[in-house]
Amino acid sequence: MSDTNALPDTGFVRLRSILAPTGPIPISKSTWWAGVKDGRFPKPLKLGARVTVWRVEDIRDLIENGAQGDGE
Repeated sequence: MSDTNALPDTGFVRLRSILAPTGPIPISKSTWWAGVKDGRFPKPLKLGARVTVWRVEDIRDLIENGAQGDGE
């Protein structure tokens, strides 16, 4: 997890901008959603019925500090 230059400075990002191959976090969608559910990854915001986003600040923090609660 490294390339934070691809992310905007502020605002919101969609999942396709977070996960590989276009985003900096190399995990699958199912792993991402499991991590959101158990609190390891940031909670999303719903902008509409079919629009889910994450705060860029939360994603940058995740990349810099790692996932919370690595209880494996």
